[in-house]
Amino acid sequence: MKSIKLAVLIRLLVGIALLVVSAPQRVLADQVAHETALPESALPANIVAAVNSPDRPAADKERDATRRPAQVMAFFGIKPGMKVADLSAAGGYTTELLARIVGPTGKVYSQNTEFPAKFKSAEQTWQKRTSEPGLSNVIEVQKPFDAPDVLPAPPGTLDAVLINLNYHDLVGRNFDRANLNAAVFKALKPGGIYGTVDNSAQPGSGARDANTLHRIDEQYEIAEISKAGFRLVADADFLRNPHDDRTQPFWKIGHHQDCFILKFVKPE
Repeated sequence: MKSIKLAVLIRLLVGIALLVVSAPQRVLADQVAHETALPESALPANIVAAVNSPDRPAADKERDATRRPAQVMAFFGIKPGMKVADLSAAGGYTTELLARIVGPTGKVYSQNTEFPAKFKSAEQTWQKRTSEPGLSNVIEVQKPFDAPDVLPAPPGTLDAVLINLNYHDLVGRNFDRANLNAAVFKALKPGGIYGTVDNSAQPGSGARDANTLHRIDEQYEIAEISKAGFRLVADADFLRNPHDDRTQPFWKIGHHQDCFILKFVKPE
């Protein structure tokens, strides 16, 4: 009888131990929220006003239909007064939106590395944009991704850092993402947001299509950013396109490619 009771007790203790060990993994999985588009009436008024600003270039507004910037900014929780960064800003489409949303009490670090010769027009667009009187809260940063001061903000001061449709290019051109992600981690406040929007490649393809189709495997990007210490807390589906077979560059399908949107946080 005693041996039977002892065996039952051992099984019970083992079961409890297994629950304790596996619980954190289940909690982490449960903490990834899967979000969809907000009703138009629920979008923050300041974000809508920034997107609809008559001072935004017409070329930017033409991109809005496929990029849905109001939804993106609301998903990442961008608010007035925030200190944020736009990495790999290109011509500054996202930089300007951030600047208009965070307003005069906020700050935007707009970063680009040196532009290749064929993209000099984008550099001119960026520099012209960041010098506009209405965007005086923007700090232009032209430094390589492995520079120690790629984000010249004091450590632990940024509320959010975004990379919009360009993380795959960092992979495709073999830039030092480990250094960059570490710099982002250092610059963000505890609880700060690291957000990416990117063109999705076929599952399991890893980095294969980053430099050809300008797409990247979602799980590859998640793993790489998580390795830097970030925790994925939410994704969003409002830029998904289930009809995209992910075998062509985005420009060949009219910029209607399937995109994933990921929100990471620097743990408290």
